[in-house]
Formats: sequence, C-alpha cells, structure tokens
Amino acid sequence: MAILNGGETTHARKVAIIGAGSIGTGLAVVYSHAGHTVSIFDAAPAQRQRVLQEVRRILYDLQEFGLVALPADEIVRKVQVVDNLNDAVSSAEFIHECAPEDLGIKRRIMKELDEVAPANAVIASASSAITASEFADRLPGRARCLVAHPGNPPYLLRVMEIVPAAFTSEDAVRRALSFMASAELAPIRVRRELNGFVFNRLQGAVLREAYCLVRDGVASVEEIDRLVRDGLGLRWSVIGPFETVDLNTRGGIGRHARILGPAYHAMGAERGQDDPWTQGLVSEIESQRRAIMPLDQWDDRVRWRNRKLMSLIAARESEQD
Repeated sequence: MAILNGGETTHARKVAIIGAGSIGTGLAVVYSHAGHTVSIFDAAPAQRQRVLQEVRRILYDLQEFGLVALPADEIVRKVQVVDNLNDAVSSAEFIHECAPEDLGIKRRIMKELDEVAPANAVIASASSAITASEFADRLPGRARCLVAHPGNPPYLLRVMEIVPAAFTSEDAVRRALSFMASAELAPIRVRRELNGFVFNRLQGAVLREAYCLVRDGVASVEEIDRLVRDGLGLRWSVIGPFETVDLNTRGGIGRHARILGPAYHAMGAERGQDDPWTQGLVSEIESQRRAIMPLDQWDDRVRWRNRKLMSLIAARESEQD
C-alpha cells in the first residue's frame, strides 16, 4: 500500500460516523488521515470510550510500517467522539452509518439520520449485503441515501463499493465518489443493486466452494487456507482473477476460455450452477482486457507480475526471519 498523503485534501469536510465497531473505527482512521474532521457516535458508552484508543493504536501500527506521513497524535486530534447522534451529524457533509448488519437497526438509524442530518449531507451505509432499497425506500430524503461498502480493515483494503438505489440521485452518487477519492480510497460504482454487492459475492463464491470441499472430505480447513494464502491469494494480491487467467495463457483470456471454459462449466454444474461462458460473454471480457493491455504487451506484463510476486515472497521470508 502506498503511503497516505497525510491530509493534503483539496477540501476538508466534516464527516459523521455512526457506529464505532471495527468498520466505523477503521473509517475514522481513513477519513481523519485524509484531512477530514470526524465525529463518531455509538449508542453503547463502552464503545465510545474505547474509540480514540483504538484509532491511536491503528495509527501507531501504520506509522511503524511507514504507511502514514503524519504523526499519529496529530491525526487523532481530528477525531471527536460525541455522546449523541445529533451532535455527530451537525454540519456534516458526509454521513457513514456503520451499525450491525441488521435490517431493523438500519431502518431505525437511517430514519433518524434523514430527520436530523443537514439537508445537503449524503447518507451512506456500510452495509455488507442489505441494499439501500431495503432500508431507505420510505424516507423523504431517500434520494441522498446509498450504500458505501468498504473492505475490512478499510485503512488497508482501500476499496469502496458505491451502490445507489434506483431512487438515489446522481448528485449523491457523484458526491460519494468524489468524497471517497478525497479520502484516498478506490471507489467502485456498482451498476445495480444486488444482495452482497460485488465484493461479498466474489468472496462468497470462494467460501461456498471451500465449505463444500471440507464437507466432502476433499481437503481440510488448514489445507484450503494454505492453498489460497500461498497460491490464489498471493497472485490476487497483485492482479485480479481476469488478469490472472489472461496472463496464465499465451494468447490471453479468450484462449483460456476456449481451453478451460468447459471444465469450469462442469465444476459449476456439480454444484447445480448452470452458467456457461458464452461466446458473446467471452468476447466482451476479452475486449475489455485488450483495451487495458494489448496482447503485444503480454510478455512484459507477465514479467512484471512475476517480479511483483518475487518482491512479496521476499518480504514474507524476511518477516519470518
């Protein structure tokens, strides 16, 4: 991960975080380090009491690894813990609800936020699977509501899924994307609502198969974790699944699909999933990959991947020493 820029934002904003669990606390680290002023509220007094200590601990760890450019104590001063929701959202431009993944709780909190938040504030939920249509559809201010789902921990996995509902205004989406970029996150706009969005649907596909493999006595929990950690995961920390198979087969992803597509279809069919890689779908994916990397750059990109993996492996081995 690159060193954070140390608060050099073009426009420092007041941000409210509702919920001081691991996600809310992690986002407080991200937003405060980016230069924004953060007010964080949690209904549980014990959670409020430990927030600043946890933010400081995370920042000290990041500082130890050279991943922040400002002293931890300077960043912590941008985070304020408040005792009620009204104080948290007062004058906030962006509000991030980080309550537990419970529809009833989210409906209640989002209703209250819509009533008390400044009229120009974007209201986002860090929901992992529940859509904005489920918790904000009856709100008078639903046009400013959407999902902003982070990776966990957000100060290390710097992606953010922006998932608007059909009723979310384009202005709210634009402002959410702009705000996430200002916080040095990598926002991804999900083009339609679906349970689990993209991050957790990809993770879920791997988990479902992993559970089945353990159930069927094919491999143990430790063996599957090892295979992903030292194989798939190592590669995916450098490139994604499409680029992985694009670089694994000379001739690129189209040739990979022709050779191995039937085998992957058969694997899916074993689990009751009938989703063949049709010629049209493969052509669309191949077209997108070639727009990113023409085939005449394939050898150079393979060498780049290999050198990145060498660097990661060397870092791992030095840590073990």
